[in-house]
Amino acid sequence: MYALAYGGEICAFSMQISSRPGLRRSKLWNSDTILRNDALVGHVGDRSLAMSLSGVACIAGVGETVYSRSSGRSEQSLAAEAVRRALEDAGIPPQEVDGLVPYAHGVPVEDLLGNLPISRLRFSASVQMGGASMVASLRLAAVALAAGVASTIVVYVARNGSSASRIGRRVGVLPGQQFRTQLEHPYGWSTPAQWYAMICRRHMDAFGTTKRQLAEVAMTIRRHAQLNERAQLFGRELSLEAYLGAELIADPYQKYDCCLETDGAAAVVVTTPDRAAQLVRPPVTVAGIAEARPICPDDITNRPDWFEIGLSEAAPAAFEMAGVGPADMDAAMIYDCFTFEVIQQLEEAGFCDRGAGGPLVESGAIRLGGRLPVNTHGGLLAEGHLAGLNHVIEATRQLRNEAGARQVQDARWIAVTGWGDMGDGAMAVLGKGAT
Repeated sequence: MYALAYGGEICAFSMQISSRPGLRRSKLWNSDTILRNDALVGHVGDRSLAMSLSGVACIAGVGETVYSRSSGRSEQSLAAEAVRRALEDAGIPPQEVDGLVPYAHGVPVEDLLGNLPISRLRFSASVQMGGASMVASLRLAAVALAAGVASTIVVYVARNGSSASRIGRRVGVLPGQQFRTQLEHPYGWSTPAQWYAMICRRHMDAFGTTKRQLAEVAMTIRRHAQLNERAQLFGRELSLEAYLGAELIADPYQKYDCCLETDGAAAVVVTTPDRAAQLVRPPVTVAGIAEARPICPDDITNRPDWFEIGLSEAAPAAFEMAGVGPADMDAAMIYDCFTFEVIQQLEEAGFCDRGAGGPLVESGAIRLGGRLPVNTHGGLLAEGHLAGLNHVIEATRQLRNEAGARQVQDARWIAVTGWGDMGDGAMAVLGKGAT
């Protein structure tokens, strides 16, 4: 549930998503509350409430810092630079910003306000979905625009995820700590690599997924990064021999199955279609957007179906909202925390049947020039790990025809996914121009 405070009143509401046939309804949407505003009125359970978000928001600007292993800077400084660059890209002065959506575990709004001349802030909120948060934040921004509580919103993330807050420290804020510390840690099951490796191993057993298919994900995304000078691993190609010879992290994951840890910041400017049409950059429309959580979102081991994740419901809802389907996508930016999670999300988003993700990537379909190019910038595996907001930036540049040597020809529709915590999921369907 979200809560927006404005005009001295609080409006609490939830958004309804729909499921494709055969999938359960989300347990998340369990409120009877109503959002009362002339721009958006409806009961939870009314599909028109969620569908009314289609085309409400446009991405008008993007910005980022250098991605590195050691920035030597404060996170506040990184955040201010990324936001400033995004506003410059959009051609919007900071004084016009009236909404901020920060990453929940990053630089708070108050610290950013101390570094930029943003003086008329009317809305701020964060999403608690781990790595799905930044895609879900686009949805929160769209809700705020539709409700009329803000007109120019910046979504941002900044962190020294390599030199300061590394993954070993971040896992302590994940949900379900009673399961982690009492039932899992004593047996050595204590990191995301170990948790997700178990899901991967089950998929291998159930569907015959192979290490060669995981390698194809790693090598393809690394190959894309060689076309992106901003990527942390630019200039460092990956061979099959190097992949297979890398150190074991958590069977079947080896070093190059795992994403980077990064110092840096990223930001996007979200505004209304009318305002976006007045700006210098061609707008990118948030045509569909949805989020969901799996059964037992704080615990993997007790789920009846380990392969059903939040994206299993979020993806069909986002596609329905946008009025398009998986076959219409020209590219996909998939949250690649680990190689197998790319395969799993391709399946659960509907780009192929469950169990067919391995053969899909092995066929070369996710390469540039393939049926569905994936993570053309290098993703979390090779460009940098900014909680997936860099995926949104790459999709925006692709749709604005600004990706240079890695440009997907005639790109009009791109799906962007987020994966958080124990399988929380979000997906945005972004479209070229204003709808």
